[in-house]
Amino acid sequence: MTTDRGAPLQTADRALQVLLAFTHDREEWGVTDLAAECGWDKSVTQRLLASLAHRGFLVSDAVTRRYRLGPAVWHMATAWERHGGMAGLVRPALRELAAVSGVTALFAVPDGAHLRCVDSADGTLGPLRAYRLADELYPGHAGATSRAYFGMLTPGARAAVLYGRPMARFSELTVTDPAQLEELMCRVPADGFAYSEGEYDPATAGLAVPVLVRSQPVGSLTLVGPHAPLAGRRQELLEPLRSAAQDLGELLTPRRVRGARRPETARS
Repeated sequence: MTTDRGAPLQTADRALQVLLAFTHDREEWGVTDLAAECGWDKSVTQRLLASLAHRGFLVSDAVTRRYRLGPAVWHMATAWERHGGMAGLVRPALRELAAVSGVTALFAVPDGAHLRCVDSADGTLGPLRAYRLADELYPGHAGATSRAYFGMLTPGARAAVLYGRPMARFSELTVTDPAQLEELMCRVPADGFAYSEGEYDPATAGLAVPVLVRSQPVGSLTLVGPHAPLAGRRQELLEPLRSAAQDLGELLTPRRVRGARRPETARS
């Protein structure tokens, strides 16, 4: 919704800025600190928070009087996923990448100690499987898809998820030694990609890069297919793969506009 001049309506835009202020690193806000963050008057900030809480988008702690995201956000996210959600959003980019590379392209996001395939697109070499790859789980310790994501985490965050649990061996190439696995993971930030052959599926190889949103890993983008097409074209395929990952990161980045960080008295 915009004004006649095309600029966003101030109150609606501010309400959206409030919702976008809640992130993985900042799960709750008080009136004073949110007002300082956005550069708004405290009374304006209080009314915005109260209005969003009234509609269920936020909930307020009765003791701390701080706000967190509420059930209305969950209902909207559920409806979004039910009608295509993330898969529908990334599918055009996957199809374009598959057409350029000739092999299967897939986007996966973290799911515990695994990466879960959100969606995939087949290249000219044909489908990788006889079934859709969506929702297929890739173990965190085996293959480029998982390594490209987990390799971007801090060693502590990675250890909390991956280690201290059984690591299945899917082929003779599967790495199950924690020290060797950690060495492979630590290469990802410097190299910017992960490559594997036969670690998870003996018949396939994978070339993957992390997908970043505001410098934070949110998943991985992978080209996967028979060994020969990938092994011989690794350097050639890295450029379109990295470009597609950057485009996906921008697509998934919330359009949060920070306030001027100064008090204001204008009415919303």
